Amino acid sequence: MWVFLIALADLDVKVEPGADEMMDGGFRGQIHLVPQLPTGKYKQHLTWATQAFADIDAFFTGLDLPDPAPYRWRSITLQFVRSVGKHTPSAYASKWTITYNVEGSLMTSAAGVRETLFHELFHLNDEEHGDWSGKTLAADYDAIVKKCGTKPSCLAPYAPNDTKVRATGTYYAFQPNNGSSVHEYAAELAVRYWKEQTEIAKSGKLSHKAFKCGPAENARAWQALVGEFFAGRDGVPAC
Repeated sequence: MWVFLIALADLDVKVEPGADEMMDGGFRGQIHLVPQLPTGKYKQHLTWATQAFADIDAFFTGLDLPDPAPYRWRSITLQFVRSVGKHTPSAYASKWTITYNVEGSLMTSAAGVRETLFHELFHLNDEEHGDWSGKTLAADYDAIVKKCGTKPSCLAPYAPNDTKVRATGTYYAFQPNNGSSVHEYAAELAVRYWKEQTEIAKSGKLSHKAFKCGPAENARAWQALVGEFFAGRDGVPAC
């Protein structure tokens, strides 16, 4: 355990237990969260979290953002909790702190943890940028929701990521009763950015259609995100 704590400290990530609280989980209902450090049967989570932050650090180092960077991925506090009788939420974030649920349904593999932590890091940066997503993406987002509701077939061209809510089958980016859901859309868009930049850097091409090459709403959201948070860095070829 100490090896991973040292590695996280080197990445400027502080580990501590979360709070004992009753959380209003929106569509998930009331959730009891208790402090749970990643030890014993949960020790694998510390390994996954360490790998995730190392990979995220390498990604942003490779982006070579200007100084000062418009995006923060270091100086983060990581709090560990356990949900009682439920497997949601997998994580949530505020005030440069990510709360990680060792019983979260998405936290069952290194890939799932890495994607979830990247998603939560965006929430922190969105918050720091004065609710950027709410101010910038809401008009297009609301129009998509008005057009499609929660119909997966209609939402599919607009969904930045393939994560869906198990109970409803709705894309997580468009799940109702989930706080200000445009925030989730924006965080999923950031995940899509990370996935596409990583694939382009590794393979020189994408195995799927670029998100920005979909509907006009996608192109506008992509351009705004890349300009605001990633200094215009976009290795994906023009459409």
